[in-house]
Amino acid sequence: MKRFTALLMALVMAVLAGQTLNARTGVKYTPAASEFTVETNADAQQVKLRLYKEGIGGKAVKTINMKRTQQGSALWHADVKGDLKGKFYTFDVKYNGKFRGESPGIWATAVGVNGKRGAIVDMNETNPQGWNTDKRPNIAAKDLILYEMHHRDFSIDESGGFTYKGKFLALTEPRAISHLKALGVNAVHILPSFDYASVDETRLGEPQYNWGYDPVNYNVPEGGYSTDPYKPEVRINEFKQMVQALHKAGIKVILDVVYNHTWNIDGSNFQRTCPDYFYRKNADGTYSNGSGCGNETASEREGMRQFMIESVKYWVDEYHIDGFRFDLMGVHDIETMNAIRAAVPQDIFIYGEGWSAGSCAYTGELAMKANINKMPGIAAFSDEMRDALRGPWDSNSKAAFLGGVKGNEESIKFGIVGAIKHPGVDYSKVNYSKAPYASEPTQMIAYVSCHDDMCLVDRLKASVKGITPDELIRLDLLAQTAVLTSQGVPFLLSGEEMLRDKKGVHNSYESPDSINHLDWDNLERYPQVMEYYKNLIALRKAHPAFHMGDADLVRSNLDFLPTENCLVAYHINGRGVPGEQWGDIYVALNANKRARTIDIPEGSYTVVCRNIKCNTNGLATVKGGKVTIPAQSALILHN
Repeated sequence: MKRFTALLMALVMAVLAGQTLNARTGVKYTPAASEFTVETNADAQQVKLRLYKEGIGGKAVKTINMKRTQQGSALWHADVKGDLKGKFYTFDVKYNGKFRGESPGIWATAVGVNGKRGAIVDMNETNPQGWNTDKRPNIAAKDLILYEMHHRDFSIDESGGFTYKGKFLALTEPRAISHLKALGVNAVHILPSFDYASVDETRLGEPQYNWGYDPVNYNVPEGGYSTDPYKPEVRINEFKQMVQALHKAGIKVILDVVYNHTWNIDGSNFQRTCPDYFYRKNADGTYSNGSGCGNETASEREGMRQFMIESVKYWVDEYHIDGFRFDLMGVHDIETMNAIRAAVPQDIFIYGEGWSAGSCAYTGELAMKANINKMPGIAAFSDEMRDALRGPWDSNSKAAFLGGVKGNEESIKFGIVGAIKHPGVDYSKVNYSKAPYASEPTQMIAYVSCHDDMCLVDRLKASVKGITPDELIRLDLLAQTAVLTSQGVPFLLSGEEMLRDKKGVHNSYESPDSINHLDWDNLERYPQVMEYYKNLIALRKAHPAFHMGDADLVRSNLDFLPTENCLVAYHINGRGVPGEQWGDIYVALNANKRARTIDIPEGSYTVVCRNIKCNTNGLATVKGGKVTIPAQSALILHN
């Protein structure tokens, strides 16, 4: 009986500390009064609400002792009469006789400079003109072409000619919109744009750089990308202007989210509000570090799960976000990811890294790549295809397919079919996954480079010994041909279309602008690169055969030709693909330093891609039989 009573009490305490967060906590503003709510652990002794005139500095103009909503509740509440718009606030929670330190709480939706204090704003006043009629572009997952970018990289350099260098508003400028539309991408994946720690917003006149994977306030745009971080409404309004401009151009906005860890533990809003509730611990009481950043969050706990769900829904509702890329998605549990998928509209695209950065203190099923087939409507990056093309992740200098190294062909075929089950792939020879993990091809992200690790140009220079400028371009275009003809969802790093490099820096998360910036003059130096990229994207968009979006269609209509060393070729029966105008389509990827041939049926064929040129209307005609693929390039033809 004593054991049962103890278990029951433990259950009651767990429920009380459960952080249900069915309603978002924080502040609810009206001109007559503001309502403040904060949820703590059940053993919190006291909560002080402090009001400030400014977002930084100065003493509190008012301190209020918040009250529990009911006896034994973990929810604390305070109503403050009067119009508080423009004021700032903090919560300070007392445990074991000691206050943890001031914070905006876990649910701030507006903050002052550097995010130390929550801000009281009328969110309706942050909407740009026409915001109520803003609509997310109607683009199916199978039709997406993702473009990953960092605000500062994209627009900071003088060569870009941007007015709002390194700001949200740069993506509203004609130069940005016209470039993205000319390239043909239809979804911009922006690196973390929530309020993060590593850029001091009081010193924006000095060069500062970070990717932003160090979250502070998850539900507020980063002030460093605004024109005035001291005014809370500005960052919100400018972020919305950015989304609105991209939507008007028919481009979706994907937000990179980092729920798997926080900037730190003791100073985090989570820890100051609910000590140790939001973090996993090892059996010995130390904090688990599956993120590689010193801590990992406990998504399986109801409070963290609900926080993630409500946060994602908030970005969709308030900012009209079209999708989410989950950093280290493999740290989160499957149930949470499926709950997020179910909580947002089906046209919201969700994908992430199907791995963690270390061992996680969780014994259930995690959202790893191998479990993607248990998460319908969620995609994962294919490091199989990436590393088969460029070389293994753990060595910058080792080459693979692009460097003429044999044995990577099955891994590339794995990527071509979108990581689904396909009779033409020998999974025993695939580099990382010995079985298909995707139920549908739209659950695989096809890519060869991203912000993390070397960009493609640097990797080619580091791994292909003696590479010439001509070879560099040829292999760059060959790699992206594999990506953009994959049945998975293609993903490009910004600047690849202008032959971007980072001076060989492997991990440029805090490197200066001289390393990370895009050199827009490269568009004039290497016009053939941008021309090839945009024409290849146009070809993909025009022909459903390259984005069937259905595993059965892929299995029925795509078959591989005999594989050779550093040569992968396949055939698509266009007649079996709804909406496809071409008949038999052949794609060959030749990474050898000399030409190769493939055998195709007799007949007349139109060449649309050959020898680093691409044009969906046709480049030439050839006869069937033996067809030559030039060295280090791709061939695409159809009848």
